[in-house]
Amino acid sequence: MSAVHVPSLTLPGPPDGPGYLVEARDVVKSFGETPALRGANLSVARGEIVAVMGPSGSGKSTLLHCLAGIFKPDSGEVWCDGQRVDRLDETKRTKLRRQCFGFVFQFGQLVPELSTADNVALPLLLNRVGRKQAYERAVYWLARLGLEGLEGRRSGELSGGQAQRVALARALVTKPTVIFADEPTGSLDSLTGEMVMDQMVDSARAEGATLVLVTHDARVAAFADREVVVRDGLVLDHQIVGVAG
Repeated sequence: MSAVHVPSLTLPGPPDGPGYLVEARDVVKSFGETPALRGANLSVARGEIVAVMGPSGSGKSTLLHCLAGIFKPDSGEVWCDGQRVDRLDETKRTKLRRQCFGFVFQFGQLVPELSTADNVALPLLLNRVGRKQAYERAVYWLARLGLEGLEGRRSGELSGGQAQRVALARALVTKPTVIFADEPTGSLDSLTGEMVMDQMVDSARAEGATLVLVTHDARVAAFADREVVVRDGLVLDHQIVGVAG
């Protein structure tokens, strides 16, 4: 397949400059009477790949969802690129998620009624990018992730690894500032999971995106620049780890 020319998007991308891109400051979040975060703090530098680890129920996924503006904390602050995320209303948080963030979840969460290409193009269409350009970018990312020829398939016709790579293409298609991945290899065998992580890390670095990754698997965390441990709703450890290559 010949290379696809991809016109530049008008969506906001990561500006130049050092410093922390994403921060949680003393974040508290409870669900009813059950506390999930008890004053969590985390700072992630621009372009950094951070693995968030911890036992089940530790609060690691809740922390990711607060950073991504999916959950609003009960108290504390969440910042992204100098913007106070927790003070935004739902409409503005939704716009931020659509334009600046990409998401990869454990089971992909593809829309089963849509084709593979339409699933990948969906974030662009929601951002009012023209259908032709959105589809071109979807085809480009599918090919880049080794899924050329699968554009017309539905999610039920894909293997688990293929579906996760489609979800990764969907996360990358808007050229996000930050990619949030919650147990992205949790439903995959070890070999397929390693392939997906290779592509996720390589693509994030190539696009200049920051990656915040929640995982319980030390092999997955080894792909990160840094590992943090969450326990009982607090970020306890900021360990420097090697980058897999």
